[in-house]
Amino acid sequence: MLKRIKPGQRAKIRCHHAKGAVRQRLLDLGFVPETEVEVIRKAPLGDPIECYVANYKVALRNSEADLIEVECD
Repeated sequence: MLKRIKPGQRAKIRCHHAKGAVRQRLLDLGFVPETEVEVIRKAPLGDPIECYVANYKVALRNSEADLIEVECD
């Protein structure tokens, strides 16, 4: 899951386990299967996570990042 990736690591998105509006939001933000994503940093308490995807930075809640299945490089 994307939530488990450490800052500085890259991974490829495999699929989503989100439903409804959350799924649509993630797709709109560029979290599309087969897209590469990099975790930039995590907040001191671990939530939110800043990611680089589709040529821009996005902050995700842990609950959202836990719905994105990734494959590490």
